[in-house]
Amino acid sequence: MNKNALQKISYGVYVITSQFDGKLNGQIANTVVQITAEPCTIAVSLNKLNLTHELVTKSRFFGISILSEEAPMQFIGQFGFKSGRDIDKFKGINYKAGVTSSPIVLDYTTSYLECEVINSMDAGTHTIFLGRVVDAEIVSDAPVMTYAYYHLVKGGKSPKTAPTYIETSQEVKPEKKEGKTMTKYRCTVCGYEYVPEQGDPDGGIAPGTAFEDIPDSWVCPVCGAAKSEFEKVD
Repeated sequence: MNKNALQKISYGVYVITSQFDGKLNGQIANTVVQITAEPCTIAVSLNKLNLTHELVTKSRFFGISILSEEAPMQFIGQFGFKSGRDIDKFKGINYKAGVTSSPIVLDYTTSYLECEVINSMDAGTHTIFLGRVVDAEIVSDAPVMTYAYYHLVKGGKSPKTAPTYIETSQEVKPEKKEGKTMTKYRCTVCGYEYVPEQGDPDGGIAPGTAFEDIPDSWVCPVCGAAKSEFEKVD
């Protein structure tokens, strides 16, 4: 079975948030689906190990911020590759308390939804929460980031707790450009791959810059790991 076929399914990139007893948290997710129109319901899939799962389970509410293509990898990495048990994910983030008291992320957000959990289903490693939409607003008209854009343009990867995670050996590898070979490097912490042809525009690294020519002060745009934490991709 070729699991790469699953990557052809269309997804978006979202920040799912919740709070309980004063504790706020949020995480990146791609599995968000509208189920019905009347009443309007949304389903999200969250890993049971994540703090956001715990807060949604306790509060029975969650927020969804739909991200734009403008969202930098560092922002995505803060919510997607770091744990809210270790850091305050909302430090330096523009957000507000919604009608459900869930924190609504406003940075790089095109629109947001707030939902009240009305049902849930055990899906092994994940729980699928079904929520009734209680509020929704448009924030900007910026292009919405698709999961394909996140992978192909941003060079992003799926964290191991994501429902769409695939082992590195099974991931689709970009084709080499004819007559031009530039070595890729992978972050050993989060799996982000630096592709010289793409560079890291968000981090000030122009496309076409070899990894060896990047300043030693540069860090992984996803998880913040040092350049020394990268390894060559064979």
